[in-house]
Amino acid sequence: MNLTELEIEALKLDPADRARLAERLLESLETLSEQENQVVWAEEAARRDADFDAAKGRSAEDVLRDVRSRFA
Repeated sequence: MNLTELEIEALKLDPADRARLAERLLESLETLSEQENQVVWAEEAARRDADFDAAKGRSAEDVLRDVRSRFA
């Protein structure tokens, strides 16, 4: 089972079981070594950076033009 499949199955749990699972997962992170913790955060930072790079943004000029046209 891959991570996506696991997430789908976990979200099917009732709220109390999801909360228990979340608590156990968070507790498991508290026992990481400093090196493991750095690796986890580096991976998360890389994932967030990739998500940011992949996001389609709008230029400030476009946003301001739309705002001005709505309030003109």
